[in-house]
Amino acid sequence: MSITRRSVLAMAPAAVVAAAVTRMAHAEAQPAVESSDLIYITPIRTDGGESRCQAEVWFQAHDDALYVVTAAEAWRARALSRGLDKARVWVGDVGVWTDSDGAYRKLPSMEMRASLVTDAGVQSAVLEKMGNKYTMGWLVWGPRFRDGLADGSRVMLRYS
Repeated sequence: MSITRRSVLAMAPAAVVAAAVTRMAHAEAQPAVESSDLIYITPIRTDGGESRCQAEVWFQAHDDALYVVTAAEAWRARALSRGLDKARVWVGDVGVWTDSDGAYRKLPSMEMRASLVTDAGVQSAVLEKMGNKYTMGWLVWGPRFRDGLADGSRVMLRYS
């Protein structure tokens, strides 16, 4: 199929609708981003389906994106290294995803793109905010996250 002006004009309304739906999904999720301690994540496969790998994780909103620290060998990091940079993210807290009977799927959701964060300044800013958000758990996890980012056993992912 060749691309013509006519075909571009025919696709334009669909692109406008898709952009509006994306903005609505993000607007719906924003209050949950501000109040939730958890997000649920699954990579999107190349065929557009969701991965079987899903999890509830701590996150931090920073500079119009969501940040996660995870083990370098975790499926979230491995998916990104395999070129699977799209992910579905649900915002809220319904407990452990495997025990939720799919309840997390009713939470506000967004399709986002993942990227690896290597900038030490961004990592430091995000970790500081996480420390303020997860004060009790941070006593244990703060050093693990910092040390893991320093030695490469953990990575920081940005979902935007």
